[in-house]
Amino acid sequence: MAIFLLVALSTVHIASCVVKRLGSFDEAGCQFIGYLPGKSGDCDRNNNPDCCVDGQQYQQFLCSPPVSAATRAVLTLNSFRKGKDGGYPSECDNAYHEDSEMVVALSTGWFNGMSRCGHNIKITASDGTSVSAKLVDECDSVKGCDAEHNYEKPCAYNVVDASPAVWDALGLDQNVGMVDVTWSDE
Repeated sequence: MAIFLLVALSTVHIASCVVKRLGSFDEAGCQFIGYLPGKSGDCDRNNNPDCCVDGQQYQQFLCSPPVSAATRAVLTLNSFRKGKDGGYPSECDNAYHEDSEMVVALSTGWFNGMSRCGHNIKITASDGTSVSAKLVDECDSVKGCDAEHNYEKPCAYNVVDASPAVWDALGLDQNVGMVDVTWSDE
């Protein structure tokens, strides 16, 4: 029993240290919740996804930083089309979306149990260019490495996963696949 308690306390301490190294989000109630064991599969490699690797451990979060008028995030590229790297239909409307649509998915904490579904968010690039995009899906920060998630690792806690149309409207190079942006609710 004493050994189990020591291991449990050590695990909590290590998780706390990982959160502190990732930023100050732990002060806002963001808790690192564990690791997802990697399982590879038929990962669509368009848009340079982070495909799972067997045996690799992937961090999981239920939270995201607080939303403000200029919430810092990482913009990633995602196709929401059937058979592409979005996996299954979008969670908000159970539909697929064309690459020409201005749509996004948010990390689990920001997705907030579907409370933002169908709402538009404003995304601003580092050069000040802004666009409006509709929230249609969750970028799952807990689950992944399965067919539903295109055998990709869980999203980070600070991701705005956007369609090619959003990237084009912001004048961003899709080959980069990941850039710093800010976003806010509209």
